[in-house]
Amino acid sequence: MTHSTAPVAIAGAGRLGPALGLLLRERGVPITAIAGRDPERAANAARFIGGGAKAVSFSELPSHAERILIAVPDDAIESVATLFADAGISRGSFAIHTSGARGPEALARLEERGVSCAAMHPLQTVTTPQQGLSSLPGSSYGISGSGQASSDGALGWALEIVALLEGKPLMIEAAMRPLYHAAAVMASNYIVALIDSAVILMGEAGVEPEQALRALAPLIRASAENTLEAGPTHALTGPIQRGDSGTVLAHLQALESVPQAVRELYRRAGLHAAEIAERKGPHRGEIKLVLREGTGE
Repeated sequence: MTHSTAPVAIAGAGRLGPALGLLLRERGVPITAIAGRDPERAANAARFIGGGAKAVSFSELPSHAERILIAVPDDAIESVATLFADAGISRGSFAIHTSGARGPEALARLEERGVSCAAMHPLQTVTTPQQGLSSLPGSSYGISGSGQASSDGALGWALEIVALLEGKPLMIEAAMRPLYHAAAVMASNYIVALIDSAVILMGEAGVEPEQALRALAPLIRASAENTLEAGPTHALTGPIQRGDSGTVLAHLQALESVPQAVRELYRRAGLHAAEIAERKGPHRGEIKLVLREGTGE
């Protein structure tokens, strides 16, 4: 059973909703309407999607399509689902939300009304709708279906959307989505934190932030590419891999003057780097002792 060309309405006029809307419209899926908290932002999103998409209120959205994509912040999913339920969403409709940490249970109010529900999270960072147009196709998507989301229901629709976007489905049990999403956060948001910490340390050494980013960029890219190609164990280099506890101790002494969060990030990341190094051989005990000093471990 195919729903590829069935009309779709989108809840959420931020970054992800408009990007998905335009990508799907370009692939032959009619986007009838988009809703957002800010009417002006919703109108801009409708213009971005084009193809006759209308800006409507959340309560109006269910009347515009029986396939609804919900791309709102995690803490708004349940309230939006309640609005749709109270608006009389049709039994037999499909609803998919794009949260990484939440499963289909966030749409329980809709399931009670006979709506087939699923979760479909793009394993990708989307900073603007325009950037999403290039980054979303080909990405992986974490998919979970509810008990009612059969292959010819919302689960099948989610898989169909991923196929339209030339993506790769990751089937995640609903109860495991917080772990899945934590992995995504570490692979994206925490890399930002690590890079910012490196820039702060460069600043302490007298290097301006913009210059520091330019200088670090080749190192960051090479490290990421090596890790993705060879795996963390083979890609790890540096003093912890070499067992150079003297260099690590010198780092820690220099870090006494930097913000505590940066200092602790160095320690904690270093301890895990030592665990990675030990996969090749258990010879990092002295470094672990140096890194644990002052952590309370």
